[in-house]
Amino acid sequence: MTIREVCERYDITPDTLRYYERVGVIPEVTRTAGGIRNYTEEDIKWVENAICMRSAGVPIEMIIEYVHLFQMGDDTLEDRCNLLKRAKAEVEAARKKYDDELKRLSYKIAKYEEAIQTGVLNWDDEEMKEECLKGGVSMEQ
Repeated sequence: MTIREVCERYDITPDTLRYYERVGVIPEVTRTAGGIRNYTEEDIKWVENAICMRSAGVPIEMIIEYVHLFQMGDDTLEDRCNLLKRAKAEVEAARKKYDDELKRLSYKIAKYEEAIQTGVLNWDDEEMKEECLKGGVSMEQ
């Protein structure tokens, strides 16, 4: 599969694919005798892994480390598992932050919708404030 075909299939740019290969997010891609990238099924699996991990918010450096450990063989199984656990924890922390911000936005939307109906913007809803503050989120403004 050519770089163009891979880019079309996964909606990424050739520059992104070349960057991923250059920095080690994906291992070196198979090439034709003329030096043209020819993505094999194995190469595609690495591309899919990179896209999946990046979409989940896993840092480039962590993906590079994962690829490096994978290339070192089965002696790194525990290290790879631990790295994935760290990545998962980072993604979960980011998700919690987004969830907290969504609570804040939902609260504000509800307050503005109420204000549209009543003509009064009131930030003194203690029950909602308490719920939102559990997540460390300021509700006012």
